[in-house]
Amino acid sequence: MSVTDARPQLEEIQATYAPLFAEIGEGALQRELDDVLPDQEVRRLKERGFGALRVPVEYGGRGVSTPELTQLWIDLAAADSNLPQALRGHGALVEDRLWQHARGRDQQAWFARFVAGEIAGNAWSEVGATAIDSQQTVLTGQPDGTYRLSGSKFYTTGTIYAEWADVYVRRELAGGESDFAIALVDTREPEVTVSDDWDGFGQRGTGSGTTTFDNAIVAADHVLPFGERFPFQTAYYQLNLLAVLSGIGRAALDDFVGHVRGRERNYSHANALRVREDPQVLARIGEASAAVYAAEAATLRVAATIQEVADLAAVAGEVPDQVAAANERAEIESSAAQVVVTSLVLGLTSDLFDTLGASGTSISKGLDRHWRNARTVSSHNPRILKARVVGGHLVNGTPPPYAWAIGRTAG
Repeated sequence: MSVTDARPQLEEIQATYAPLFAEIGEGALQRELDDVLPDQEVRRLKERGFGALRVPVEYGGRGVSTPELTQLWIDLAAADSNLPQALRGHGALVEDRLWQHARGRDQQAWFARFVAGEIAGNAWSEVGATAIDSQQTVLTGQPDGTYRLSGSKFYTTGTIYAEWADVYVRRELAGGESDFAIALVDTREPEVTVSDDWDGFGQRGTGSGTTTFDNAIVAADHVLPFGERFPFQTAYYQLNLLAVLSGIGRAALDDFVGHVRGRERNYSHANALRVREDPQVLARIGEASAAVYAAEAATLRVAATIQEVADLAAVAGEVPDQVAAANERAEIESSAAQVVVTSLVLGLTSDLFDTLGASGTSISKGLDRHWRNARTVSSHNPRILKARVVGGHLVNGTPPPYAWAIGRTAG
């Protein structure tokens, strides 16, 4: 049986989750208006095995491919765009465990956690005075072989819902030296505090606030040198945001279509008696539909390219030249897609207001949330920098940055 035959059919998986996604979508607007976190919705996704979709079938998961998972992220984002972004760090940790497992480092314990419904959030970024080439979150070795972690992270998306935090740290070594590592920290321990203090104007339900570690215990086998992390992580993180953007575009289109169909009022100088028959309105809807189509297609192409890297890595042992080349393609494609998908979705979530009157801006309708959410997602990794990366690679063969940081700069 081929790998393709062994994977669950996408239609089957979509049918399994469609009722749940529909229920999630029904409450999304009210959660937005009430500024309520989707705690129960995340819980239901956990219970339905959404966090174990990529786990191999032989370990209790569904064994879906990256393109299949990406399509489900898009579908979920169309219901509530906060949710797939809240699962972004978890998806990366699952991918890393798959990578490590393929390299002979048994990850069955982690697979079992994922199948049981446990998920991870990310905790990488720091705010304030942290220098761009360092971290103030420090991992210190103990005489008993464990570590202690102290520090504070912001933009810890999804951690408020998660049992684990995937933390980027500076690890103190013997002789006063240090390196960078990933520490997997149990958020249920009393030394870990997660706060819902994210104050962005969009994606309010992602829980992207502060997580503080006060001498938290970390087992030695829950620490991984950063250089051993799965190599296509940067493209993978961006893939999730592309899927979120695509889902936002679809949700906006669906909402505006519904309002256009039901609109009774019209302007005296309109092109038809009914708004739903006005050719200019229909053209605007058609343009938005085409933009959503293009955004989804670009996103799924990136997913397929990332899957090629994962497939190579699973059989190649140490990272060979062909894996490195495939990884470079994935990074460049994800960067190019970010530039175009961002423009498409930001454009359609604004231009669709042309199809309605001033009543379309009513807070109770919540149509502005689509643009706010898209603008917030698009601000995570500036597209102007991604455009420069693509141009530099195309003209000069400049390698893309596979891991980058944000922090205070001198000068």
